[in-house]
Amino acid sequence: MKPLTLTEAVSAEFAPETTYLNTSTCGLLPRRGVEAVKAAAELNATGTPGGGDSYDAVVAARASYGRLVGVSPERVAVGSSVAVHVGMIAASLPTGGEVLCPEGDFASVVNPFVVRGDLKVRYVPLEDLAESVRPETEMVAFSAVQSADGRVADLSAVRAAAAAHGARTLVDSTQAVGWLPFDAGSFDYTVAGGYKYLMAPRGVSFLTVAEDAQEALTPLHAGWMSGEDIWASTYGPVRQLARSARRFDEPPPFLPYVGVEQSLAFLLEVGIENVRDHNLALAARYREGLASLGHTPVPADSVVVATAGLAHRLDALTAADIVASVRAGNLRASFHLYNTGADVDRVLDVLAG
Repeated sequence: MKPLTLTEAVSAEFAPETTYLNTSTCGLLPRRGVEAVKAAAELNATGTPGGGDSYDAVVAARASYGRLVGVSPERVAVGSSVAVHVGMIAASLPTGGEVLCPEGDFASVVNPFVVRGDLKVRYVPLEDLAESVRPETEMVAFSAVQSADGRVADLSAVRAAAAAHGARTLVDSTQAVGWLPFDAGSFDYTVAGGYKYLMAPRGVSFLTVAEDAQEALTPLHAGWMSGEDIWASTYGPVRQLARSARRFDEPPPFLPYVGVEQSLAFLLEVGIENVRDHNLALAARYREGLASLGHTPVPADSVVVATAGLAHRLDALTAADIVASVRAGNLRASFHLYNTGADVDRVLDVLAG
């Protein structure tokens, strides 16, 4: 059978009833994921085994996410939010350690370090991040793609600078993974919320831990599911924590993982490179259209397009059934595989008045 094109595959899974340009806030769920969650919930409602109490979807999602970001499943921990993962990492740092962050990065990446109260959190412009790493820097914590305006970090430069000074790296890939090919194995820790470009239900997040960084973390959420033998770990102290990154699991909510299992399978089927090319082409078309209207978006080779001076037009877009957002004073549009050129033309028509 001839493989489906991206357009054919998307048409089978999505039928937006709005012009939806807001994946950086929340991605749309593929039909297969919706049906899988509904089926699991029905089993749960009737007491039938294999419903909302099944761990199988978590196992499958862990493996698929590892494939997506280029690491083995043994390096992937699961949970429900980025802030929880980052909080565990923040708790592992020594008193007085310096954490280097970009100015204006997403709060979930920064605040867990700040609330410790005994760490030195230093902020620099994103473009200066790599050159600002110094010998006393304990960790560099940053987003691969900025939520506020779509700017993309120089991942290789930051990685090299951190290695040169002995600093660990934490990358939030929430606004990247799902459209941008991403090598999680190049960093000590990476985190990702699943409900944006991974198109998962809310309540799904992933943490990757490099093998040589594993011993630096205390598994603060270690319950029975973090045991090497899960079913021998249900009562009393866990005798043997998992040897893999599963020891860092936050106990996952099963139903959202039923959904993300399907979303990840779909992304792997269509190929991240194909999604990237599709999304970036739409973003470039939108940027060109904005320029023709006299507007200058924030420079970024990204699927997230933020434009100053247009925040006041959000109401007009909403009235036209166009879903976008305002972040950091900018009108933000974000493109994913279910968007089309017609979506771009429609939003430009409204902005043109």
